[in-house]
Amino acid sequence: MSTTEATPSRTGLRVRVQKLGTALSNMVMPNIGAFIAWGLITALFIEAGWLPGLFNALQDPNGWVAKIGGWGAFEGAGVVGPMITYLLPLLIGVTGGRMVYGVRGGVVGAIATIGVVAGADVPMFMGAMIMGPLGGWLMKKADALWEGKIRPGFEMLVDNFSAGILGMILAIFGFFGIGPIVSSFTRAAGSAVDFLVENNMLPLTSIFIEPAKVLFLNNAINHGVLTPLGSTQALETGKSVLFLLETNPGPGLGILLAYMVFGRGMARASAPGAAIIQFFGGIHEIYFPYVLMKPKLIIAAVLGGMTGVFINVLFNSGLRAPAAPGSIIAIYAQTPGGSFLGVTLAVLGATAVSFAVAAVLLRTDRATEDPDLAAATAEMEALKGKKSSVAGALVDGGARTGPIRNIVFACDAGMGSSAMGASVLRKKVQQAGHREVKVTNQSIANLTDDYSLVVTHRDLTDRARLKTPSAIHVSVDDFMGSPRYDEIVELLGRDDAAGNAEPQPAAEDDAPAPDGADVLAPDSIVLNGTARTRAEAITEAGRLLVAAGAVEPSYVEAMHERETSVSTYMGNGLAIPHGTNEAKDTIRRTGMSFVRYSDPVDWNGKPAEFVVGIAGAGQDHMALLTRIAQVFLKPAEVERLRTATTAEDVRAVLSG
Repeated sequence: MSTTEATPSRTGLRVRVQKLGTALSNMVMPNIGAFIAWGLITALFIEAGWLPGLFNALQDPNGWVAKIGGWGAFEGAGVVGPMITYLLPLLIGVTGGRMVYGVRGGVVGAIATIGVVAGADVPMFMGAMIMGPLGGWLMKKADALWEGKIRPGFEMLVDNFSAGILGMILAIFGFFGIGPIVSSFTRAAGSAVDFLVENNMLPLTSIFIEPAKVLFLNNAINHGVLTPLGSTQALETGKSVLFLLETNPGPGLGILLAYMVFGRGMARASAPGAAIIQFFGGIHEIYFPYVLMKPKLIIAAVLGGMTGVFINVLFNSGLRAPAAPGSIIAIYAQTPGGSFLGVTLAVLGATAVSFAVAAVLLRTDRATEDPDLAAATAEMEALKGKKSSVAGALVDGGARTGPIRNIVFACDAGMGSSAMGASVLRKKVQQAGHREVKVTNQSIANLTDDYSLVVTHRDLTDRARLKTPSAIHVSVDDFMGSPRYDEIVELLGRDDAAGNAEPQPAAEDDAPAPDGADVLAPDSIVLNGTARTRAEAITEAGRLLVAAGAVEPSYVEAMHERETSVSTYMGNGLAIPHGTNEAKDTIRRTGMSFVRYSDPVDWNGKPAEFVVGIAGAGQDHMALLTRIAQVFLKPAEVERLRTATTAEDVRAVLSG
């Protein structure tokens, strides 16, 4: 039987794009204050700015106004020009280098950036985003070459000269290579924008931007493309409409207003607070869960965004500098005098259209159940890749308020991943003195809404919420050492502090004795696995189960199917592939297999040195799973498995 590796999913591509967007954003966002300062100086001192206009209006060339003087010095070669030409790109380059390799990376990144700045005839934001991280990365690799090989007393000499020489090389490379290329790209992109504006096609960008926002791909578009192009355009004309393509709060505000009028349940109750945070605070992610609850509402966001862009183009309005965050306050702070009307109408128009479309979609929605805001928030956090404290605040009001008495770790089949995770969490809970709290494991299909807290892999959380809507839900990635376990223990401690529970003395280790050790036969232990890929490793562990008579051959296919839905990597070098819940009827008896790899297998980006195949017909394998979990939490025990020379040595470690 041959099984090939699954092709990368769209989710993997989305994650990579999100990482790119995050990297670009992390270079720009810390320096937004400098962009704002440049925008304000531009507004005050350029020829069409506030102060020259005031001077001309007063028409007092020989009086006290003239004595103030000096405003023209800020224009062009004074401050405005050097800030956007040198200061802003250098700040981005330094930040990018420091992200990769600290202060040394920042220094080399700045030297590399000045090369592209000097070798280009446009502001080099994109060049800085390339050369800054590149300089930091190359400096890190160079230091690794001679780490530990420098004689005492020469460290500073080598460090300084290596950074200087590498910086010089990169500055020359940037001047003659990257600078001209990025200049050409910037001019081409600017021409493309001009073409869209001249042909009234710029509103079409909302078709891509609004869905990208909900999928957290906006940083790659906004800070990677729009901010550099907009800044270049603002230098020439004093403003740019590009700064308003993504930051207009109107589309999100319209959707939230529609929920306030036509929504139901928690979504309707929380929409007013979300609208305030989104419009005045500029935290646009607050409305993303409301779209994810009803994905068709993306139509409202797109049409609202297109309306806003159309009005801005019609009135020739724009901003002087990026508005970050996308608050109406920040937007008005960067609006030049001639654009207030257009910007205001664009926000109002986007809000009105988005509201009208969302209202129709909500009114005609045939769903009879209240939308699950908590599940949508969880989906949003999964897309974003981290918790959202702002969005989470909207659903906390519906969370359980009583003491936590029972915790369940749930997975698809309820016999492998959940058992391991429950064992690790149970030990932490008991060692913290919370012996009154029961920690069990269960399959998601068998969950009931009787649990205080449910722990699942993040890819299964939404399914678990449907079965246990009143419970607290915690998502994990690493079953063996997730930091969320410690957060759960802290939550139990807050229950104690609130008087909800009496903590009990900590138990030493009351895990059940591994009576199920016989399910792991010596013939099912391989100390030198031959697999080189995850799929091959699953097949190798599955064939051992078939050879032992524990499962039918079709069970191995179910193990591969299980892996496509959620990873069975536990952490600490351990993976426990097992079949789906539907494949339980192909299990003849409980059995386990153990395969060790001298060259760890790439398990979806994580190294798996030990692979334990599982086929659980009942509960008699749970004791051994508990023991395995305890073993892999102790580096000394893992080392014993790593150096074991016989199958009996492995059984001795796993059976205690």
